[in-house]
Amino acid sequence: MIFAINEINRNPDMLPNVTLGYRIYGDCGTMDILRAALTLVSGVNKEVSDDNCTQEEMVQAILGHSGSKPTIAFQQVVGRFHVPVISHFSTCACLSNRKRYPTFFRTIPSDYYQSRALAKLVRLFSWTWIGAIAVDNEYGHNGINAFIQTAQEYGVCIEYSESFSSSGPPENLQRIIKIIRHATSRVIVAFMSHREIKLLAAELYQQNLTGLQFVGSDAWITDHSLTDIEGHSILEGSLGFTVSRAQIPGLEEHLRRLHPSQFPDSQFVRDFWEDVFDCSLNESANTQRKSCSGSESLQNVESQFTDVSELRFTNNVYKSVYAAAHALDNLIKCEDGKGPFASGSCADIKHIQPWQVVQYLSTVNFTTGEGERVFFDKNGDSPARYELINLQMANKGTMKGVTVGLYDASLAESHQFIMNNVPVVWGHRLTEVPVSVCSESCHQGTHKVLQKGRPICCYDCIPCPAGEISNSTDSIHCMKCPPEYWSNDQRDSCIAKTIEFLAYDEILGTLLVVFSLVGVFLTVITTLVFYCHIETPLVRANNSELSFLLLFSLTLCFLCSLTFIGRPSEWSCMLRHTAFGITFVLCISCILGKTIVVLMAFRATLPGRNVMKWFGPAQQRISVLVFTLIQVVICILWLTINPPFPFKNLYLYEDRIILECDLGSAVGFWAVLGYIGLLAMLCFILAFLSRKLPDNFNEAKLITFSMLIFCAVWITFIPAYVSSPGKFTVAVEIFAILASSFGLLFCIFLPKCFIIMFRPEHNTKKHIMGKTSNNDIHY
Repeated sequence: MIFAINEINRNPDMLPNVTLGYRIYGDCGTMDILRAALTLVSGVNKEVSDDNCTQEEMVQAILGHSGSKPTIAFQQVVGRFHVPVISHFSTCACLSNRKRYPTFFRTIPSDYYQSRALAKLVRLFSWTWIGAIAVDNEYGHNGINAFIQTAQEYGVCIEYSESFSSSGPPENLQRIIKIIRHATSRVIVAFMSHREIKLLAAELYQQNLTGLQFVGSDAWITDHSLTDIEGHSILEGSLGFTVSRAQIPGLEEHLRRLHPSQFPDSQFVRDFWEDVFDCSLNESANTQRKSCSGSESLQNVESQFTDVSELRFTNNVYKSVYAAAHALDNLIKCEDGKGPFASGSCADIKHIQPWQVVQYLSTVNFTTGEGERVFFDKNGDSPARYELINLQMANKGTMKGVTVGLYDASLAESHQFIMNNVPVVWGHRLTEVPVSVCSESCHQGTHKVLQKGRPICCYDCIPCPAGEISNSTDSIHCMKCPPEYWSNDQRDSCIAKTIEFLAYDEILGTLLVVFSLVGVFLTVITTLVFYCHIETPLVRANNSELSFLLLFSLTLCFLCSLTFIGRPSEWSCMLRHTAFGITFVLCISCILGKTIVVLMAFRATLPGRNVMKWFGPAQQRISVLVFTLIQVVICILWLTINPPFPFKNLYLYEDRIILECDLGSAVGFWAVLGYIGLLAMLCFILAFLSRKLPDNFNEAKLITFSMLIFCAVWITFIPAYVSSPGKFTVAVEIFAILASSFGLLFCIFLPKCFIIMFRPEHNTKKHIMGKTSNNDIHY
């Protein structure tokens, strides 16, 4: 302070024709500090005999104190007198309250910013489960509360928060030691002074509690007295923030010129001088030291006092003096009409009031010789810029604070930390970055589920349900995959669902193709047998024209089943149902024609009357054509109004897509089936009425049995079709087609082929007509 004042007084550009004076109160203890503050605000006696100075003047500014607690105490007193107070080390966030402390300024950042910086530091190293210990006073409580609030905003949980004081009962410290012993967190944020941290470290060392990582406030992180205690190694690797280092040109030379004659009343200078030079300044004192010669000098002495390599809080004092000087300089150089007071007026420089200095301090803005910008915000706080300090063991068992990074609150959130390329030493007996979490990180494919009754940092990692994923660690929720995608086995990515349909290359599809081709083959063989024996009585008696047309339609029935296999397309969907409907109607129409012929031939009431002229070959062809054309019309209407189309069924199965043919119009589909069923029932009824024909001519019985099988297959098809899932719906439909087709083929044509091939003696007109029949049948 003295160096800065002398430097300002020598500067002709600052405070011209004005000399700054000072008075130092070096008393300790809150009461003595309050007494000194009251003395300052009650007026000081004239120190110089210049006519420009008043006889009695109130102090214009107070520099100090270094502690938040005494500053809070005397600021409440001097604030009533509007005297500005500029502190270089009082960091309590409570002092930013302008209503309670309207004249307080500081050149050190508020603990509010330090608390936020500590919270961000904890989050930077992914420590989400920590303990917090503070000194039991306003400084500690305000600092740790601000830290906890910010830490919780960043998702950090506090396992415990305790406080104690160096002047408090020892039981408090023992209680905290017990809490630390049983805690699972490995990181402790210590918001306290050097006195409390030394007590805590010593007790932890005595009880052999190691493996802890301390994060400290600036009140102790760079304190040189930490190595005075046994067990200071407990604090090795501690991290914390402190104000930035600075260079003050000329300060070292000023300090080395110190001599006791300059401060004859200073006990500190006397003790320091005697300790450095091991001599006594008081010749009358009874001491074993020799008397000082007066030639002693600090020019070649290396001591902590002359070491200016770590100017941190010292620089804050330097800035405090210059802030007051710049405020006074601006006040003195005020131009009328441009002043900050009413009507642009300026202060009376011969009667400067402290409240006027407060006004100018609020707007002070200058840059130091080192390029550091100094100003105060609306709360009297300085901009927050810290160095990140790491306590590392040096030679001879001492610790030094190594700068491993910077923190600047004025930068963007993501750029506030600037880490140096300096290796960080971690807590005592720790070889790597400590892990301090309540629950391990949840990997991809899982999500957090909070444990009941515990903080949000304590959770279980639950795998994502099927169809949901988490592709980042510590996910709170699982994301649903898009409709056409499904989660993989690891539940960390969505993959395209398998598209499923009845394919030719799968076992079920291959079997159905084989049965279909077997059906075609047997139908062709039957056709060849009939064609080769077309002139025999059995073939002629069974209406060869309708038989060949029936065999042709059966061939189409077997072949149409192939259209149901393979990847559905727009054309295949329309073809499969219409082909199925038309070919089966053609088949049933042929059987219905045969049934009507048989019924009319054997149910004629007048013997010798040829009734077949009413249902001859032409009428049979027309009936088949008409019955088939009706189905064709139904299919055309279906395809025109709302045809079948390929459809991706995303909801039948969760993990795969069923590619199927949507019916388009359900009415059209069931109309096709209903018409087939109507013809089949009609054919069955007519055949049933003809069941008592002569035994040797059993065409009606065969038709009856075949229709019975046909109807049974398609009646059971309906519930099976409705309840079968996915591609099995198609398989059921193919099975019904093949089963009914094989039933018609075997029931109607197998007995005849057996007679033709193996019982030729029965293939005679006499045997076919039988002894009881007198009717002539002409086809």
